[in-house]
Amino acid sequence: MYEKEKQQVLDTALKLDRYGLVALSGGNVSARMEDGLVLVTPSGMIYDDMVADDVLVVDMDGSVVEGERKPSVDTEALLYILRKMPKVNAVIHTHQPYATGLGLVMDEIPCNLSTMANAVEGPCRVADYGDPGSLSMGVQAVEAIGDQLAVVLKHHGVIAVGRDMRQALFSCVYLEEAAKTVSVALSTGLPMAEMTDAEVAEAVAVFHRYGQHTLDEQDAEAAAAAASAE
Repeated sequence: MYEKEKQQVLDTALKLDRYGLVALSGGNVSARMEDGLVLVTPSGMIYDDMVADDVLVVDMDGSVVEGERKPSVDTEALLYILRKMPKVNAVIHTHQPYATGLGLVMDEIPCNLSTMANAVEGPCRVADYGDPGSLSMGVQAVEAIGDQLAVVLKHHGVIAVGRDMRQALFSCVYLEEAAKTVSVALSTGLPMAEMTDAEVAEAVAVFHRYGQHTLDEQDAEAAAAAASAE
């Protein structure tokens, strides 16, 4: 089942490693399919050692539908996020150091860079601590994320979400780039320049038109599909 989609999940996990957002077997990648089943990376496997068939298929109760591996220990939390956020179809969990580090000293990473506005769609809040591998991790993430596409899990890492894998990947990668830049700015001890709400909104809108298959086009296609189904 879902051979192409499993490979996409694995490719995304490998990119997280490439961009320095995880190490060894840290973090996980999950994706909701059109029939409601969910693909999730296995527990405790180094991504470079994985093949597409190591990706599990689970139902929304967490029962394994296909696969020989044990699913990520965070599966309960990931499924909670997907249930509570019906427009989200991809969830990426990382241990990216700069965003996680800022979460130890800030309640919110400010949106003062156009790329962060593009991909995260605003500031990134810091969620209260939730035990890794437990439902509380998902509960805290949902409570804190608001309308943005990423949230820092205090003392832990980051959850990034998207309507598809690409959107979630861009969110966590560009959040880390922004966190690096904010860290540099804070290290100077000087006041940090801030973007206005209007500037953030325009940067969000620009990114919806960015790329070869834009988010605006995806919205139009989804609306057309919903209309034809009625």
